[in-house]
Amino acid sequence: QVQLVESGGGLVQPGGSLRLSCVASGIIFRMYVMGWYRHVPGKQRELVATITSGGSTNIAGSVKGRFTISRDNAKNTVYLQMNTLKPEGTAVYYCNADRSNIYPPGGYWSQGTQVTVSS
Repeated sequence: QVQLVESGGGLVQPGGSLRLSCVASGIIFRMYVMGWYRHVPGKQRELVATITSGGSTNIAGSVKGRFTISRDNAKNTVYLQMNTLKPEGTAVYYCNADRSNIYPPGGYWSQGTQVTVSS
């Protein structure tokens, strides 16, 4: 069974930081592109960032310079470091594992974790 299990979400004030983690099991982790996506009710799911097994990244323009994606292949884990958070960052964040960077994403998805940015 394939599982992607997230942790690290929660409530944070504008300007604050959070780090999301996603641990994968049931896949050969190094063979997958890992990504973070987010969804707000009434809007389409949007890409936040992706990272290849070798460490090449794509970061959405809306978060570039504030968010960093990284991975630890030895721990089957991908991270999303979110700094200088804005209220517009409030969303459910999902972890994705896909065999390629071809859009739209396929593969496997986590259960999602809520991030709320509010004072």
